[in-house]
Amino acid sequence: MATGTAGAETSSAVSNTSVISAVNLDLTFQTNDGPVHALKDVSLDIAKGDFVSFIGPSGCGKTTFLRVMADLEQPTGGTITVNGVSPDAAREARAYGYVFQAAGLYPWRTIGKNISLPLEIMGYSKADQAERVTRVLELVELAGFEKKFPWQLSGGMQQRASIARALAFDADILLMDEPFGALDEIVRDHLNEQLLQLWDRTGKTIAFVTHSIPEAVYLSTKIVVMSPRPGRITDIIDSPLPRERPLDIRESPEFLEVAHRVREGLRAGHGDV
Repeated sequence: MATGTAGAETSSAVSNTSVISAVNLDLTFQTNDGPVHALKDVSLDIAKGDFVSFIGPSGCGKTTFLRVMADLEQPTGGTITVNGVSPDAAREARAYGYVFQAAGLYPWRTIGKNISLPLEIMGYSKADQAERVTRVLELVELAGFEKKFPWQLSGGMQQRASIARALAFDADILLMDEPFGALDEIVRDHLNEQLLQLWDRTGKTIAFVTHSIPEAVYLSTKIVVMSPRPGRITDIIDSPLPRERPLDIRESPEFLEVAHRVREGLRAGHGDV
């Protein structure tokens, strides 16, 4: 389709500065009921400093694609590189932090101790751990909460602590699997604003999975629209919105135009099945 061609041209235009690059990526799971084609012929380049959202219906391969980037799933065809190396090598080099759908904080550890856990595993000194925990708590606006336990924090605060944990070892890439999906709209809006501010301050490259069209359009420099299984990219949309985005930008004609294109891409993907 025409939009797919435009997406391919956009993708190749940034390929020289790609942090994540997938070419003709396939992934088929073998199950007792037969093969499940999760990803098919997926090609995409993500440039340094991009905020890329993946949107599509449940089961379209968004999370699977993110897990391939993180070396949590192995593709059965095509190639993918992260920082110019294999996902396995990127994982060993601690190139990325991963934020899951649930905060995944250990209830018996304080917030500070939850954030420092990967640093402990990596062998950072106590002094370095303390400095990093203090710094990332400030980044996510949780300074002073390091001695609290997860159950003493709201759901939104717990997710911010989870983001802080992923940032603690200074990875250049942040992979986020629908981190705000379970939160109410008011909290979600606030965290969207905070995440944009965090991205602006840190210059991280972010790959973000969502089911929300407004969230995808509000956050992203690039929106990747995916079809139902087998997961394919049906459109790649470069956002025309400015980098600084107050919440009321969602009422602007430019925002609504991009949201309309995303919605049409989702409908077209269903029609191609």
